[in-house]
Amino acid sequence: MADRLFQGIADQIVALINEGAFPPGTRLPGERELAERFNVSRVTIREAAIALQAVGVLKIKTGSGIYVSELSDRTDDALPKVSALELTEARSLFESEAAALAAPVISDATLAKLDTLLEAMAAEGDDEKSTEIDREFHMTIASASGNAAITHVIHTLWRLRTELPEVKYTHESVCHHDGRTRQDEHAAVVEALRKHDPQGARLAMRQHFQRLLASMLDATEEHAISELRRKSQESRERFLISAKI
Repeated sequence: MADRLFQGIADQIVALINEGAFPPGTRLPGERELAERFNVSRVTIREAAIALQAVGVLKIKTGSGIYVSELSDRTDDALPKVSALELTEARSLFESEAAALAAPVISDATLAKLDTLLEAMAAEGDDEKSTEIDREFHMTIASASGNAAITHVIHTLWRLRTELPEVKYTHESVCHHDGRTRQDEHAAVVEALRKHDPQGARLAMRQHFQRLLASMLDATEEHAISELRRKSQESRERFLISAKI
């Protein structure tokens, strides 16, 4: 996937930090000032800041501003740079096993909560709210596994899912069109959990992620073809103009 505009802005901010323009611990200029400085929108500045917060370079403090992280803090909360495909593969491994562990011991109260979340998924059309409902659904199953280590890992994987801009963008491009399919897959997981069937729960969760991986691969191929066509058209126009001169 081609670099998006915010990535270039993020690189420029990092360069300024490394040059000493923004020392560790200092507050960056406001979004409006940065937008004017880099000649981009405030949304692009916000995306760049979120990307740099994900890797530990910046800290966004609500109501206060954006700060350069202290050097000693930059590795504490930094997230590794992974692709959406790598993340989905990891989620499939951990969340399938979490579902299998949860199946024998899941309570009626937790099943009722999952049913409520399924209903909310079917009713919600806003992408941001749908993502939060989806996160709560998967974290509820993780917690029901009774394994604190697995729950912690899945929580971290969800941070990658929601805080890395490129991963978030890829998910949005796929999930925006697969709402009904995703709901049916989630319902299949809940049905296996209701039967207290570990193998069924593991398989249903794994099938959900395998389908998601396939959709991502299709979207990646479509993007690559579209990008190739765009570059080909640019070359065609350039060479045709040159031939006329």
